Amino acid sequence: MNPWELLRQRATGELGAPGPFFDDSLTPGVLVFELGVLLGFVVALAVLPRFRHRLWLHAAVIAVAVLVFELFTGPMWRNLHMGHWAYLYQQTSWILTLGWTALILAASVWVDHLWAHRPELARFGIKLAVLTPVVFGFEILLGAIGLRRYAPEIWETVSGVTLGGVPVEALYYVPVFLALILGFHGYWSYAIGGDPVPPRARTPWAGLFARTVLGVVLFEVMIEPMVRNEGFPVWSYFYRDVTVVLTLLWVAVIGLSVATVESAVPHWDLGHRFLANLGALAVIAKLNVFAPKEFGSLVINAGIFVFPIIVAGITKAKKSQPLAVIAGVLGGVYFFMFWVISQRG
Repeated sequence: MNPWELLRQRATGELGAPGPFFDDSLTPGVLVFELGVLLGFVVALAVLPRFRHRLWLHAAVIAVAVLVFELFTGPMWRNLHMGHWAYLYQQTSWILTLGWTALILAASVWVDHLWAHRPELARFGIKLAVLTPVVFGFEILLGAIGLRRYAPEIWETVSGVTLGGVPVEALYYVPVFLALILGFHGYWSYAIGGDPVPPRARTPWAGLFARTVLGVVLFEVMIEPMVRNEGFPVWSYFYRDVTVVLTLLWVAVIGLSVATVESAVPHWDLGHRFLANLGALAVIAKLNVFAPKEFGSLVINAGIFVFPIIVAGITKAKKSQPLAVIAGVLGGVYFFMFWVISQRG
């Protein structure tokens, strides 16, 4: 089908959104849960500002990170019975986004307040220790009220052992999910608070490489049910179809971007360095490192859309905000057209 005809049919409703149909009819139990989530979010925004300056920006950063993560991992589960108005895209719900945001934000503020004297890495560990059982408990609750179901691909790859109806492997997924969200928020906390981040005399490349490899491997193992990596040498697979070839390619893409920016503009603030890394992502996208329908291509193109909007909301350089907004709008148009023509077409 001609991509423009495809776009027209989806815009007019002649062609439905891709993906399986699901039951969005609202049930009483889910309605009570949704009202509780919205109330909790409002309470968090009302109470927490006394402990955290510019709280709404912290909430926005966490919400964006959670939403992007939910969009990427959406095929792994089914969010049911929430009412058609509760969904943003297919089965991604803005109510769940607000719920996870309030939970993570409250824990982050609470830990930073009570353990302010502890090193940042120690507080990061405490946040993970506090949030992991709470989030796992909420997963059990979501299943109990009939809101959450897991995709068949998940049940094909897990052991079958469950805790309260939740695959025990979620004890791996939850802390990885939280670590990525907390790390993203931690990066932007410096920009929100206006804390100076002086350039280092020497960049610890070995440590950065090790952490990047660890992060990429943890993420790839987590999303393994969503993708099929085929055609690589047999020796390169180290867990199911996760291959060291793609892992090293991811590390190279990230490392090349960071190394280029950090060496070229070390005295720029975090927001502008982030936009510079975004520019590097755009170049990598045009080099076709990843095929259009590969997951890596989706990540890169989504970043081109999301990151400028984050910078626009956080940067204190007022002259940079209009350019960041324009870049975000253009990135959003590009992301949408790429999705319609190359990824979904």
